[in-house]
Amino acid sequence: MPKTVIIGANHAGIAAANTLLDTYKDQEVVMIDRNSNLSYLGCGTALWVGRQIDSYEGLFYTRKEDFEAKGAKIMMETTVERVDFANKEVHAVTKDGERFVESYDKVILATGSVPISPKVPGKDLKNIHFLKRFQDGQSVDGILSDDSVKSVAVIGAGYIGVEIAEAAKRRGKEVLLFDAAARSLPNYYDKWFTDDMDKVLADHGIELHFNELAREYKGTDKVEAIVTDKGEYPVDLVINAIGFLPNNELGKEHLELFANGAYVVDRHQQTSDSSVYAVGDCATIYSNALQNTTYIALATNAVRSGIVAAHNIGGTALESTGVQGSNGISIFGYNMVSTGVSVETAEKNGMRVKYTEFEDLQKPGFMKENDKVKIRIVYEEDSRRVVGAQLASTTAEIAMGIHMFSLAIEEQVTIDKMKLLDIFFLPHFNQPYNYITMAALSAE
Repeated sequence: MPKTVIIGANHAGIAAANTLLDTYKDQEVVMIDRNSNLSYLGCGTALWVGRQIDSYEGLFYTRKEDFEAKGAKIMMETTVERVDFANKEVHAVTKDGERFVESYDKVILATGSVPISPKVPGKDLKNIHFLKRFQDGQSVDGILSDDSVKSVAVIGAGYIGVEIAEAAKRRGKEVLLFDAAARSLPNYYDKWFTDDMDKVLADHGIELHFNELAREYKGTDKVEAIVTDKGEYPVDLVINAIGFLPNNELGKEHLELFANGAYVVDRHQQTSDSSVYAVGDCATIYSNALQNTTYIALATNAVRSGIVAAHNIGGTALESTGVQGSNGISIFGYNMVSTGVSVETAEKNGMRVKYTEFEDLQKPGFMKENDKVKIRIVYEEDSRRVVGAQLASTTAEIAMGIHMFSLAIEEQVTIDKMKLLDIFFLPHFNQPYNYITMAALSAE
């Protein structure tokens, strides 16, 4: 019976395991993870910490026992010390110190990513935390429950940083949000959108410190102040949300690596070693917008990559269709969604692009429940294919619209094809000349 060892049991590893166990009954599956829990939806941490949901229990969607019931061997709180790729062996140690060796026919590396730690003095003081695992969320939640903790510094204004800044503010704390960039969320949205988000943050009392770089954390036992290149600020808690790097410790000496250290994989999730597959945040991914290999760490991408790897291991040749990096965020009720590349990201990758944009009410003006919507569609100058889209609104339903643009990017639809797209009209939902049509018609 062919044997697959999966190292890492979060979204990508779980998707691979379920696919193998449910579809290929001849497969022996071994799962190893160093954590004490699995399947934690980290995207819900800020909702729980900010008390927008009642508890964290619903953020776990499967259990160890579920895999054992399917016939898998699963070992939690177990650390893989090394992989002997030549002899196809995984060397691991349990929490009790017991060492063992697990042989494999195929191995799936689903080791995820690790938070970037700022290399500044004082980084090891107490009350300085990351937000990655469930335990991290527990620690931050506990500290925020302490009434003596008044001021919170969040380092990094990407998705996690902005979300936890909102959560801390909802807990009644003074919140300072720092980033070396000039605005929040620069990786997925152009300035036309992030200006609105920055205003939302400021209007809700979050103190914005952009173009400002952390230099030092001060304190005796616990952190007491953060020093930047522009000043010093007293704080009681620091949450680092600078970003993540792929966790490549097990294979970095053996496998081909991407520029940022991720394992380079093909469209079957296979690495430079034919017996080794890599999935999720530790691996590269193919961007249909860029039409090139890149790195996009999203849970949705992780799940799809796990499914693709498992089918190929099980015997069904399956090629990834690529991704668009679709994503969304909702902060104090302001919603933004995007897919593909922004103008800024496209230009950084050497693409020649143009964009068209439009802002209007979602529904006809006579509708009582209504809201403004804004959209930008990014398209390649020569081919005119759509390569990105961004939408924003306070209350209007915009989330489903981004999925259409995701498919458009995957299918290389041109901006001209979208100009007369059959989009229905009903006052309950949209306008006769709705914002998507109007943006497309406005393109050069």
